[in-house]
Amino acid sequence: MSEKTPFELMMQQAQEMANAINPALSAFDPKGFEKLWPTMSKDAMEMWFGKGISKNGLDAKTRLLLTLAGLTMQGAQAETPVRMTVRHALEAGATEEEIAEAISQMTMFAGIPAVTRAMDMAREVIKEKKDNET
Repeated sequence: MSEKTPFELMMQQAQEMANAINPALSAFDPKGFEKLWPTMSKDAMEMWFGKGISKNGLDAKTRLLLTLAGLTMQGAQAETPVRMTVRHALEAGATEEEIAEAISQMTMFAGIPAVTRAMDMAREVIKEKKDNET
């Protein structure tokens, strides 16, 4: 029988606290929560976040790649936003290579564990997208 890691103990304690506050939280799944936020079309992203702000500014794809880099630095705190941002970046025209580069650029700032986790999440989203297209 193996001992639990400090992280596992912390997560267990957090789950017990959440259950005490609201028993419905025992079945909470962040990935399920993501389904409430559909991916916007590239045109909508450009209107709200891209060229609508500044005609000569960054396009939506570039803004999303920058956002992804920043979220990578937050590590495990940003799992849902990372996955959602990867989905939006793909919709805005980002390639798998551009997504990987935006994440890997953060190695010196966020550290290898945060970058590895973000890469894993990005791969998961890309695989899901490909599976849904077939």
